[in-house]
Amino acid sequence: MTKKLLLSIVVMLLALPVSAQEKKQSFFKRIDSLLTKRYRSSNIDTAYVIRPQTKWRIAARVNFSGSMIETEGMDNGEHFRSEIKADYKTTVSLAVSYMGVTLSAALNPAKLLGKYHDYELNLTSYGKRFGFDFSYQDAKNFSGWRETDGVGRFDLPEDMLVVKTYNANAFYNFNHRRFSYPAAFSQSYIQRRSAGSFQLAASIMGQHGTYKGEPEFDYKLTNIGIGAGYGYNFVPTKKWLLHISAMPTFIVYSNTSLTFDGDRIPLKYHFPEVIITGRAAIVRQLGTKFIGLSMVYTFTNNGDEDNLALHNSKWRARAFFGFRL
Repeated sequence: MTKKLLLSIVVMLLALPVSAQEKKQSFFKRIDSLLTKRYRSSNIDTAYVIRPQTKWRIAARVNFSGSMIETEGMDNGEHFRSEIKADYKTTVSLAVSYMGVTLSAALNPAKLLGKYHDYELNLTSYGKRFGFDFSYQDAKNFSGWRETDGVGRFDLPEDMLVVKTYNANAFYNFNHRRFSYPAAFSQSYIQRRSAGSFQLAASIMGQHGTYKGEPEFDYKLTNIGIGAGYGYNFVPTKKWLLHISAMPTFIVYSNTSLTFDGDRIPLKYHFPEVIITGRAAIVRQLGTKFIGLSMVYTFTNNGDEDNLALHNSKWRARAFFGFRL
């Protein structure tokens, strides 16, 4: 009796790892099944847009970004203009996707070498119906020039201006069954025929700048805009995709605080004040491989040139190469 009991216990113990492994495999199979169902059940017109038959997508990317601030107005009866730019940022990244779920990592070589000291964060999401872009930049290396009538132009040195800026743009795509943003920007879909779509859009832009030179000034901006736009995917052949879109949003809320040489200066609202987001991309399909370029550009206009106007420009460009498995 004892031998039989011991034998039963040994058999049960040996079966435990097998059972745990089977449960683990069953769990991953269920996850894979759910992801596959979600991935394949897209409500799209397959004559225009399709999902790749492969499940994996791997892409190497080189990313570039830059920003510029322009001012124009009147100072003690004299017209002035200024233009300042931050150092360009370059990163390399690798993205791995499995049925629409993506993980990516980016590296900034200049920052590792101590040649780039700013901080920048970019987040993007391009779905069938909804999508957004978000960027945050903390820049301390702006440089440029200022020109005043009757005085001339002088350079604005680096490390005197510190600017923190965030931009966000969200949109809803009406013709999501035939027009695909992901086909142009994430390559998770493939556009087969040309199509366009109207979009609703909302934008937010905020900025805080401090100039440590002479005279000192400090300003804060918060803008919220609502508008609409249009995007178009042009497919001249089955191997090429060209995308262009523009989303102007009119600022419906603006809160501004500007202090110049100790004096508070009002930045008056002047119609039209806008936040414009433009996108462009070109993609080449090479069987299971793809290569291309994409760009997102944001322009914000505040104020009046007869008093004081601020123009903010922010752009991000990407070159990419990838393949599907």
